[in-house]
Amino acid sequence: MKRSALALAAALALAGCSTDNGSDQPAATKKTEVVIATHDSWNAPKGLIKKFERESGYQVTILPSGDAGELTNKLVLTKGSPIADGVYGVDNTFASRAIDENVFAIYHSGVLPEGEFDLEEGSEFLTPVDQSDVCVNIDDEWFAREKLAPPATLEDLADPKYKDLFVTPGAATSSPGLAFLLATIGEYGDQWSDYWTRLMDNGAKLAADWEDAYYVDFTQGGGDGARPIVLSYASSPPFTIPKGEKRPTTSALLDTCFRQVEYAGVLDDASNPEGARAFIDFLVSRQFQEALPDNMYVFPVDPEAQLPELWAAWAKPSPEPIDVDPADIAEHRAEWLTEWSDLTSR
Repeated sequence: MKRSALALAAALALAGCSTDNGSDQPAATKKTEVVIATHDSWNAPKGLIKKFERESGYQVTILPSGDAGELTNKLVLTKGSPIADGVYGVDNTFASRAIDENVFAIYHSGVLPEGEFDLEEGSEFLTPVDQSDVCVNIDDEWFAREKLAPPATLEDLADPKYKDLFVTPGAATSSPGLAFLLATIGEYGDQWSDYWTRLMDNGAKLAADWEDAYYVDFTQGGGDGARPIVLSYASSPPFTIPKGEKRPTTSALLDTCFRQVEYAGVLDDASNPEGARAFIDFLVSRQFQEALPDNMYVFPVDPEAQLPELWAAWAKPSPEPIDVDPADIAEHRAEWLTEWSDLTSR
């Protein structure tokens, strides 16, 4: 009913340019500002945004809104009176919740062909923009120096020889932390809680977010970290290549990965849905897709987008990421998080 009323109003506004008595009426004014809610890791090149603004006539306002979980919560709490016109950064661990809560208007960009990153259910509401594999990373230099064979699997992290060496952001406070929890659920099924008990007994440390885990606790994070095993991304190693060198000092364990896909959508009841649709088309344009790796450290979803040279050499996605059915995530997310919080707080 609401969309029908809006459509009627739009039709009347257009018809108002010429009336039956021939009097001239002012044409409807195009709304130029388009507000896009994003997660806090948004970091697009300013020059590309300016180019979009020049070519489209829209002025972009970016509204950082926390990580993927916080962003989704805000969208749900403000549905009917949305905080923005469009959104970028809701990922496959939270997309089903936002769709079920009727947060989005129907729109799926036609710039990219349908592909492997589309949602199984709800693709008409969201357009995939980027993908990244959340994986355990290791400090290769530390393990070489200590003459200790590095871990390779999730099971290895619970081995006593790696006691007190692993740090991960918490699943309840971090999107990559939740992805790691899902990886363990996909790997261990109903026994995942037993695995987490063994992991915590082996001295795993929980950080509030990825930044703390990587930059504070990880030995290659640039600080005084003491843990040479960290949860990060398959795309992290190229950023640890020392100046003047050609090889990274870290590597990703590709048998531990869970694939995150980030989406963009138009918010229902947005004040500028046309601008939001144009911006989503821009996000999946070839130029923006090729800017993603060096600016937001994620892989493009456009299969034809060219990767930076170092990414092509050292940022390898997992050939077989651990999978969890999106329907199971939607049904059990809250339950899993509650159980995880209980057992990690003991």
